[in-house]
Amino acid sequence: MIIRSALVLTLFALVMTSQAQQIVDPEFKPIVEQPAFTKNFPRVLFDEGHNNTLTRMGRYKPFADLMVMDGYQVVIGRKVFSKEMLDTFKILVIANPLGAEDADDEGAGQPAYADNECDAVREWVKAGGSLLLIADHAPFSTATEIMAKRFGVEMSPGVTRDPASQGKDTLSPDWILFSRENKLLLENSITEGRTDAEKINRVLTFGGQSLKGPEGSWTFMKLSDSATEIAPAPNDKEVSAAGRAQGLSLKFGKGRVVVLSEPGMLSAQVTGRERTPMGINSPGTDNKQLALNIMHWLSGMLKEH
Repeated sequence: MIIRSALVLTLFALVMTSQAQQIVDPEFKPIVEQPAFTKNFPRVLFDEGHNNTLTRMGRYKPFADLMVMDGYQVVIGRKVFSKEMLDTFKILVIANPLGAEDADDEGAGQPAYADNECDAVREWVKAGGSLLLIADHAPFSTATEIMAKRFGVEMSPGVTRDPASQGKDTLSPDWILFSRENKLLLENSITEGRTDAEKINRVLTFGGQSLKGPEGSWTFMKLSDSATEIAPAPNDKEVSAAGRAQGLSLKFGKGRVVVLSEPGMLSAQVTGRERTPMGINSPGTDNKQLALNIMHWLSGMLKEH
């Protein structure tokens, strides 16, 4: 047990250290050759009112800039969610909220949202809104779980690993490659896109947790049978994550929801001494097109599935 605890603590330390070394790629410039919207720009609310560690002008600036380049109007939101607040928006983006100001603060894993806020978001989606919900492993997943449960999505606190599904150039055992070749990238509207040029073949993720969707949801990034999850200390328990997901989508009433189990896949960062790209700037991957396709599906440009 002592050895296992040491291994778990080491893993979490490596993950948190890696995150601390990540910075926005200063050389990445988002380019969209044919914007999806040239008029009637959909309004996107970017949540920054719940201790979110990923912000419009911070580490999620490349993703937000990509949305703008594709024709979306991105608005920063720092208020409590309510029906009146949400009704003027088409899409809500929530990324890595916390129950406290910093990830290492006491209470960081407590619910980031009040019950009435979750109810407001659920009813807004049910009436036709679209939600992109992104949360890393604990404390982010435990802080976000209250919102995910409103849509029947189960989040895990642990760090997901699958060494058998790593790409040959990955730096960490918790980086996972989803491809058509390894059959972990599944076909649906998001991975198919509108044309062959938008078809997604390879997506790299950078740690995070795992997800389980409700009946009727669609998994497009499926974890393999060899995937495992290591819970945070003091539980330090390793369990199978086979059949769970790192990306899924679902219809909810008249609205749509996409849930991702880690935020790095939509970022554009560099990490480590070698300044390795990670996110929509990763060479040899379709992470950038994934970001665009997710937004296209949430905006209603792509068929249900």
